[in-house]
Amino acid sequence: MYSGKIIRINPNSLAKELGLREGDMLLEINEQRLRDIIDFSFAFAGEEIDMLVEHSDGAQEMISFEKEYDEELGVEFESAVFDGIRRCANKCCFCFVDQIAPNMRANLSVKDDDYRMSFLYGNFVTMTNMSDADFNRIRQYHLSPLFVSVHTMDSGLRQRMLGCKRAGDIALQLDHLEKAGVEYHTQIVLCPGLNDGDELDKTIDAIVARKPYAQSLAIVPVGLTKYRDDCYPLTMFDAKGAGKVIDQVEIWQEKQRKLEGRTFVYLSDEFYFLAGRDIPPAEHYDGFPQLDNGIGLARNFIEEWKESALKLAADYEEPVYLDVISGTSIAPLLENLIAGLELRNLNVRVLPVVNHFFGKTVNVSGLLTGQDILDVLKNAKGRRTGVILPESALRAGENIFLDDCSLENLRKEIDIPIRTALSGAELWDVLAHWKNFAQTKEDETVYMWQSNAAYTKPARRKSDKDE
Repeated sequence: MYSGKIIRINPNSLAKELGLREGDMLLEINEQRLRDIIDFSFAFAGEEIDMLVEHSDGAQEMISFEKEYDEELGVEFESAVFDGIRRCANKCCFCFVDQIAPNMRANLSVKDDDYRMSFLYGNFVTMTNMSDADFNRIRQYHLSPLFVSVHTMDSGLRQRMLGCKRAGDIALQLDHLEKAGVEYHTQIVLCPGLNDGDELDKTIDAIVARKPYAQSLAIVPVGLTKYRDDCYPLTMFDAKGAGKVIDQVEIWQEKQRKLEGRTFVYLSDEFYFLAGRDIPPAEHYDGFPQLDNGIGLARNFIEEWKESALKLAADYEEPVYLDVISGTSIAPLLENLIAGLELRNLNVRVLPVVNHFFGKTVNVSGLLTGQDILDVLKNAKGRRTGVILPESALRAGENIFLDDCSLENLRKEIDIPIRTALSGAELWDVLAHWKNFAQTKEDETVYMWQSNAAYTKPARRKSDKDE
């Protein structure tokens, strides 16, 4: 029996009025079993509701009431899926989860491949574990858009890359979505020697032909860690290889912009960082349809910074020395932006952190660990008023790094005020108003992406004020 566990009840809500409590389990609405918040949303849309609830003591209660058509219950659930996250059936040769360090917390090893999470949160799915009933439900509720990991449209190659026979059905599965009127965004994890070169051209051509249902195509380079044991032998792109991919994809991008005024095919930031090329301008990204996939993240960061830099900021009356922590890939970009922030008595140092935990080839800020950050801070000599960390390195809601080091422990170790920043606007704001910056994110509810594989439960992000 599956159910939706309530973890928070909003003040002055209908749930509060009905006497619901945290820990209550929502079982049925109008005799309909609820598999997830999608079922809940449709079932709760009516005006006359019979709601079966199981309280924490095991007692069940039927609560009947009338409501306005658009009135919400006002609760938060432990998980968006009440019957459990659909697990991945693949053995992808490039799977990041197979490359995490041993003895890490269990949820980092969970591989999800759930079309509901794709619709709700933009998580990419391969569709290899989907049944006819799943496609019928997508059609029934018109769950659009979805986010689909394609990698290649060649049936045999996709079977080999994903390690799953059903992976060869990708064309038929996309046909099912299109017949249901469902739009979708796609991605390719590009692996040298497998789906690059001529094969990449064929895949792009096949996805472009599926417009308007296909909304965008993102290309990201394969990521490898030092814990890659007993896996398919893969290599990473170097500067030359990344430049070759950029040149190849630019031909498609220019063609698409001439045809319909948008780029459609996008490369992740890593390709530009690796090749030492400039990040494309904002208009190249057409509103950033795949921002959470790392597509245009650097450009969006730059644009937010520039907009914030137009605001007035007062000089500091006395010297302030701030260290900005980052991954090695984005460090040069941060240094360039911060160099233009001319405030008297403000001294900023960017400290790129080499990822010893996962391996030096992992260079993004979101995969930094507390111990690697601590080592850099301890070894960096000079005056320090405070430290600014990339918020993406922390597990949402719990202020814990991937190595289970907590932000609180990091503060105790260095005994220096620490604040976090996620966007270009936030970083500018922290730098420009260090002494008066009050950091609270108590109103933010998120699902945390973990290792391209799993979402944790939603949580109220704790206040991160300095003591």
